[in-house]
Amino acid sequence: MIRTSLKWLMICSLCLLLVALWRRDVLPPTTEVSTVLLAEPLQTQITQPAFATTTGGVTYKVQPLYDYDLVGLVVSKHAADTWWDYMHRESNDHLNVMDICVVWGNNVRNGVYQDLSFSSGQFTCNIRAHSAEVYAAFDQTAISNNHLLTDQPALAKIIKNVEIGDQIHFRGRLSEYSHNHGFAFKRGTSIVRTDTGNGACETVFIDSFEILKNGGQPWRKLVWLAAFMLVASILGWFMQPVRFND
Repeated sequence: MIRTSLKWLMICSLCLLLVALWRRDVLPPTTEVSTVLLAEPLQTQITQPAFATTTGGVTYKVQPLYDYDLVGLVVSKHAADTWWDYMHRESNDHLNVMDICVVWGNNVRNGVYQDLSFSSGQFTCNIRAHSAEVYAAFDQTAISNNHLLTDQPALAKIIKNVEIGDQIHFRGRLSEYSHNHGFAFKRGTSIVRTDTGNGACETVFIDSFEILKNGGQPWRKLVWLAAFMLVASILGWFMQPVRFND
């Protein structure tokens, strides 16, 4: 009887885990998105000298160009330290901790983001529309792929906790940055939301970062609950005494 119960617990918890893993990155409906995400990013030109900062054993020169303030919905992300990211590794780029692709404004207002598929590459945010009508409704000036830079471990930790579906607010400076650690490396930044293709991403040296509202609830919590139930049922199964038939 106990083995039968444990078997069904394993099956149910595995099914729940698979569903929760799938649903945790589903984007929230417009009814759950704050109206503050309807605002456009704020950008102000500044005059600030370049400064040096060292992280990961590499010294970078950072040249701020604009103050930048953005509130948006995270639709895709890419961690620069993921194992398959060879471009950041080969470039000795330890300052760029995360790339996040966000939407705001018209794309939040009309809910078109729910009918699109988003994915991130090492430096790109990719969008796939399932129909011409959906693509036509999508405002390409209300999305950005942001390369987030920080030399502060506490900020980096917050940024790395971001998940798809989160509503976020960050302030920073659109910046160019470079280093000469073995070779000359330099990355610029977009300063408008109307450009596309190579160089269209915003490179932001982060001053503050806040997760306004977590997405994926309650599925993110259910991932941990289902995983715990699965492990517990497996352990319980193997701890049962072996019975031999006469």
